Amino acid sequence: MKTPWRAARCAWRIRARAATCTSRSRCSSARRDEEKARAKERIFSHRDSFGQWQPKAQRPELWTLFNTRLQPGEHFRVFPISNWTELDVWQYIARENIALPSIYYTHQREVVDRRGLLVPVTELTPPRDGETVQVRDVRFRTVGDITCTCPVESLAATADDIVIETLAAEVSERGATRMDDKTSDASMEKRKKDGYF
Repeated sequence: MKTPWRAARCAWRIRARAATCTSRSRCSSARRDEEKARAKERIFSHRDSFGQWQPKAQRPELWTLFNTRLQPGEHFRVFPISNWTELDVWQYIARENIALPSIYYTHQREVVDRRGLLVPVTELTPPRDGETVQVRDVRFRTVGDITCTCPVESLAATADDIVIETLAAEVSERGATRMDDKTSDASMEKRKKDGYF
C-alpha cells in the first residue's frame, strides 16, 4: 500500500505526464502487468515515422528522466500508469471514489463458454453451433473490442469488492479476458510492431 506522500507524488506524476500529451504523442492506459509484450514498453514509448514500435529504439528512463526529442514524422505513445498494476488502479478508483460505467461491475449477461473464456452473446459474437447460452453474473475487467474482449464471472458490485477480488486473482486481466491473445504467445508483440497500440 502506498503511503499518502507516495500516493500524492504518483498522482502528481500522472498529471504531469498527462500534460505532456500533445498532437505528436498519444496517451494510453496500458500497463506493464497486462501482457508480456507490454512489459518492454516505456512510459514514453517511441514510434518511428511509420507508427511502428521498435523494441531496440526504446530510450532508457533512468530516475524518471525522459528523452522526448523527436525527429520529423516520429511520435510518442505515453503510458502514464504503465508501472501500476490492476490492483493499484482499483485501489486508486476506490480511494478517489471515481465513477465508472456499470459494465465494470457485476451484471447479468448472456454468455457462452468458449475455450475457457465467457464470450458475450451479441450480434457480432453469436453462439456457435453446439454452444449453450447461459445467463451469468459477470463484469468486464477491461473494455475493448467486443469481438475479442470477454467478461469474467464476478459478484463484485463496488470498487472495494473489486479490490478484494483482484487480490485473489490468479490470472492477469488480459489472460482472463482476451480471445485474441489466445492465438499465440507473440500475438501482442506482433500487433505492437504493426502499430496497434
